[in-house]
Amino acid sequence: MTDHAADVPVRNSVLGGSATRTPPARLGVAVVSDLVAAIVTGELAPGDALPPESTLSQRFGVSRTVIRESVKRVEEKGLVTVAQGRGTTVNAPTAWNVLDPIVLSALVDHDDTLGVLDELSIVRGSLESSMAAAAAARQNPQRSADLTRAFEETERTMNDIEAYADADARFHYLVMEQSGNRLAANITQILFQRARVSRRFTGTASPEAVQLTLEEHRAILDAITAGDSEAASRAMHDHIARAWERRRPTDRRPTD
Repeated sequence: MTDHAADVPVRNSVLGGSATRTPPARLGVAVVSDLVAAIVTGELAPGDALPPESTLSQRFGVSRTVIRESVKRVEEKGLVTVAQGRGTTVNAPTAWNVLDPIVLSALVDHDDTLGVLDELSIVRGSLESSMAAAAAARQNPQRSADLTRAFEETERTMNDIEAYADADARFHYLVMEQSGNRLAANITQILFQRARVSRRFTGTASPEAVQLTLEEHRAILDAITAGDSEAASRAMHDHIARAWERRRPTDRRPTD
């Protein structure tokens, strides 16, 4: 497995320190990213008030207009509530739009216990197993041939880690497409695509792990092309759970 610390970006505190930041070219993007990270990490807790515009303006080295627009973007993501005369208050996590790319990235990047990635795998398992069942029910010769070709591509690329990872993703995406459930497919792809860029999610694929994944994909393929929805659902659910368990660093467990 890869080193956890190497996957977590170093971030200056939004509230701490007195030095003015040297802002990058896209000022608003940087401010939004740091505010989201401060909330996701708990530096700004639910119920906390954001510092005044003047304080944030000095801290980030940008104008109050940039701060105002950035806070508006953060509000649109569900992380804060702006109330006239009462300032800006941090919302509880239940209000956050966790499928927003910036929010999801912050959750994954600062997931010290890997609890978010654990939850992501559970959600994937639930959604993808239902889509595998639906794909099995909708099979026809063309779809079966397409899915078989996608599986065979993973076999051909098993000795090239990057090509194999892409082929693996395409196999899953094709199952989603064949399910006909566009909403479930969209949600799952958002989660999966962001998780794939995290080294803690992908881990280091050993030849043994790749072989096990291929065997699990074969079971999914066989069940779907046979039109066996129950077996397809079970095979997909078991595969996602087992694959994550193989990749998951053993020294990072969620705490109560």
